[in-house]
Amino acid sequence: MLGVTRTATEVEIKSAYRKLAMTYHPDRNPNNPDAEDKFKEITEAYAILADGEKRSLYDRFGHAGVSGGPAASAGFDPAIFQDFGDIFGEFFGMGDLFGGAGRRRSRAQRGADLREDLHLEFEEAVFGTEKQVKVRRHEVCEGCRGTGAAPGKAAVPCRTCDGRGQVRYQQGFFSIARTCSSCHGSGTVITDPCSKCRGEGRVLRERVVEAQVPAGVEDGTRIRFSGLGEAGAFGGQAGDLYVVLHVKEHSFFEREGNDLQCVVPISFSQAALGTEIMVPTLEGEHKLKVPEGTQSGTSFRIRGKGVPVLNSHGKGDLFVEVRIQTPAKLSKRQRELLAELGELTPVENKPQRRSLLGRVKDMFV
Repeated sequence: MLGVTRTATEVEIKSAYRKLAMTYHPDRNPNNPDAEDKFKEITEAYAILADGEKRSLYDRFGHAGVSGGPAASAGFDPAIFQDFGDIFGEFFGMGDLFGGAGRRRSRAQRGADLREDLHLEFEEAVFGTEKQVKVRRHEVCEGCRGTGAAPGKAAVPCRTCDGRGQVRYQQGFFSIARTCSSCHGSGTVITDPCSKCRGEGRVLRERVVEAQVPAGVEDGTRIRFSGLGEAGAFGGQAGDLYVVLHVKEHSFFEREGNDLQCVVPISFSQAALGTEIMVPTLEGEHKLKVPEGTQSGTSFRIRGKGVPVLNSHGKGDLFVEVRIQTPAKLSKRQRELLAELGELTPVENKPQRRSLLGRVKDMFV
């Protein structure tokens, strides 16, 4: 009936039953008695195979081993539906479809989460800051305190379902339970709504939230503010507020994790003879010694001048790459001196492997 092998696992049996139940369920096949009969058969098969003891009897004696109970005389045992609430609840949303008393659905509903975007300067993300974020959200109505009913009034039992939250009706062999359309499963209705919120229990307001941005945040970081989202309906829990950070690029610093990188131009003479240059950092200038004979592309590490580690101690480093800047225009005197220098320092222009050049450029001092 289920189309599974004798060695099928519980998961395989349950999956096969789900697919067949979706196909032959009476709600999906109105006025089709064949589908209803098929549904009964596959449900009985699942009831047997899902029970370890019944399955063992069926494996040993076939259908005769499991037909000695009520199902043998009646041809079908409605009690097999008592444990199917989880299955039908998953794909029909009706956990109490078969058997048992209907359960009321609480009117209280959790409020929705909200998202706000916050734009930061590069330095604000590095050192942290405090920003004000404007948020439009539903808040609990002060007039009814979230009940939705007028002051001094209260919700009354729903007449459609007699306060049960569900309406039952007979469909063929089955007793079907549906969520009450009048009270939406809560079992109560508001006859005298609050004039301020019109029975919603919430009102829309704009608030300013103080957002504390910690030092070291990156672009795209989300900060969660618990309970600052939409107020829950009818006394439900409030949602959360998520503030998404967007960090502007710096004019010359580039961030990689907690480290900063920048490029500083130097002249040929500074690289050849060595020099000291003042390098900007986010905390002021730093004196950097460039040794003589420095090659273009050499990187220097300045420890502790990077970005603070988020929610921790320590900072990253600043890497300064020096590049020799070739003058585009030369005076007559400069040409003469460079020509003379070229004669004194000849370079043999032979090709080299790229990897050798790369090792020089990636060298850290």
